[in-house]
Amino acid sequence: MSGNRVLNLEQRLMDKPIRGLHHVTATVSDAQPDLDFYTGVLGQRLVKKTVNFDNHHVYHFYYGNESGAPGTIMTTFPYKQIGVRVGTQGAGQITVTSFSVPAGSLSFWRGRLSGAGVPFADEGSEFGEETLRFSDPSGLTIRLVESRADVRVPWRRPDIDAASAIRGIHGVTLLVREPEKTIAFIQNLMESVVVGETLGAARLAVNGDAPGRLIEVVRAGDAPAAINGLGTVHHVAFAVDDPEQQLELRRALIRQGVQVTEVLDRQYFRSIYFREPSGVLFEVATVPPGFTADESLPELGTSLKLPPWEEPHRAEIEAGLPKVTHS
Repeated sequence: MSGNRVLNLEQRLMDKPIRGLHHVTATVSDAQPDLDFYTGVLGQRLVKKTVNFDNHHVYHFYYGNESGAPGTIMTTFPYKQIGVRVGTQGAGQITVTSFSVPAGSLSFWRGRLSGAGVPFADEGSEFGEETLRFSDPSGLTIRLVESRADVRVPWRRPDIDAASAIRGIHGVTLLVREPEKTIAFIQNLMESVVVGETLGAARLAVNGDAPGRLIEVVRAGDAPAAINGLGTVHHVAFAVDDPEQQLELRRALIRQGVQVTEVLDRQYFRSIYFREPSGVLFEVATVPPGFTADESLPELGTSLKLPPWEEPHRAEIEAGLPKVTHS
């Protein structure tokens, strides 16, 4: 390959079409407690109730704002029913998922978490914010981070006012053995800058310093190696505007020697997957077609939606899924 062609490929990678976070996906335990926590306690909308494309006997829940806008979405696979073991949170994994709440709202959330029987700890983040840290029913570490800079419109429940409601994902924390390599990879992949540093952590802002665009990279030290399973984050996804940008990014990553999956149709977006140097699984997902591809905006999350190729098996699939209720 000529030097000019290599240079052109490098330049295309440096064009950095990634706009910010798209979603965070975790492997969780029981379906009903998961629904009750993310919609009932945290007040998120159930944007989509579907099935895992790799195992249609497992739900795939999407939680977010009204439309499930990129950067607001937390998704879960409730795998306990089929015997998946409890995982280990550790090096090579996302260990904290942070949600953004308005400045001054943590007193509301202290009361709400206490009323729901959820233990929590008040913390200052490594980068100056006030936070609450707690665990979801499966043991995932969740933070609420106060932010004055989040203009996203939240999903509203009658028992959570607009001055307190979650705006979306604030950011994710990657626990890694070699943070320098991870940071360099992210900076090569995305339009990102380091906007905060401490002795053992760095915060990167992707395409602008705002909630929904933040990645914290923390040195793992003597933390155990991560093992996927119940109570662990499976991957983080980043958003691109269209399939052409995704394909261009995929080609450039391959030229860089990164192993990347084929483009996979996830019904509501198209995805590619690859690992950063410390082993954390990344996804790049397209913004279109979005969650209204098979439901109107008012109807999102109200019924079990299946990809077209699974519709002939609906009766079997529904019979194999645990019964859940949601209001």
